[in-house]
Amino acid sequence: MTDLSARVRPVIGLAVGHGTGPELAGVFERVLGALATGRPGGTGVDVVRSPRLYHSYVSLRREHDVAAVQRLTAEDADHYEAWCRELAGRGTTAVFRTAINAQSLYLVRRRLRAVKVDLLAADGRSLLLVRDQAQGFYTGENTHTEGEVTRTLTFSRAITGAVVEHALERARRTWPDGRIGRILMAYKFHLLDGAFDAWAADLSERLGVRIEVFQPDTVNRNLLAHGLPDRTLLIAGNEWADIMHVMLLDRYGSDRQENRCTENVCLDPALRGLVEYQTVHGSADDLAGRDLVNPVATVRAAALVAEHHAGCEGAVAAVEAALAVLGERGVRTPDLGGRHSTGDVVDALLDALDVSGPDGALRDAALVGGP
Repeated sequence: MTDLSARVRPVIGLAVGHGTGPELAGVFERVLGALATGRPGGTGVDVVRSPRLYHSYVSLRREHDVAAVQRLTAEDADHYEAWCRELAGRGTTAVFRTAINAQSLYLVRRRLRAVKVDLLAADGRSLLLVRDQAQGFYTGENTHTEGEVTRTLTFSRAITGAVVEHALERARRTWPDGRIGRILMAYKFHLLDGAFDAWAADLSERLGVRIEVFQPDTVNRNLLAHGLPDRTLLIAGNEWADIMHVMLLDRYGSDRQENRCTENVCLDPALRGLVEYQTVHGSADDLAGRDLVNPVATVRAAALVAEHHAGCEGAVAAVEAALAVLGERGVRTPDLGGRHSTGDVVDALLDALDVSGPDGALRDAALVGGP
């Protein structure tokens, strides 16, 4: 017989930013804890918080001048990078992060060579969006002179190759029969003296796949005129993909942006295996402390972490079933037209999940994925 007490509990990282970050961190811990202990043989999880409360853009701009913003941005980036490296070195495979200042965040993403992955699906069609967060305008650095800001950015053959190879790996995992309808790259490649499209051509030949490189406006035109074929792998520069994410969600009939979470994968070899989960929405500083922030994206992130990093099989399906119950009952926060608080929604969700009884045994095994 296996000694459950001897099992190693998975360790999950939790990074918290200003605004509604502290409230959503509490939601994450509560839902993850319920999922991790309410399954057969569940051993629970250990959540390790970063000791730093990271800035949002609003908290940075509050009573800080440009020089202070520069300093605090760099401090947040340095601390978060070091903390992620420490976690990865100890074998942690997942971090949940609430929204933090984007400038700090993209400094870290450049250093850790991060890509963001989002699978969109509707009406029998699917699109795998892989956002290159490791290079480009978002990852640049600023130099200030009187009345002027100069931003310096970099693109590289090595990073482009790593992003494309990871995108293909994810596509083959997503569609295991090996059929990929089309591989597109949406970048402002015409500004790079022909180097970028030459790199893409070399990758296409080396990897044995057809990779098409387009200007983002061409992708937009084709999307509006014809749509994209099923199983499109879209590898995109972060500048365009960030702006177009809402449009792609709309075209693929997916849920509202405020309800979604995504994952960021680090391609730096020292952090291979570390995945950062985040809500798509921002820090919502205007709602801080009011118990009104929409918790759905955070709940979904907790389910993904539970299923993929804490051995809780069926957690994602269970949470989606519970969210459907809440939708039928009209339990939602004001941003979705409801009248319920954050806490009300989480309470109702856990009631709908019904993950465990007083003795810790499952009361509805079908809802949480079964034994």
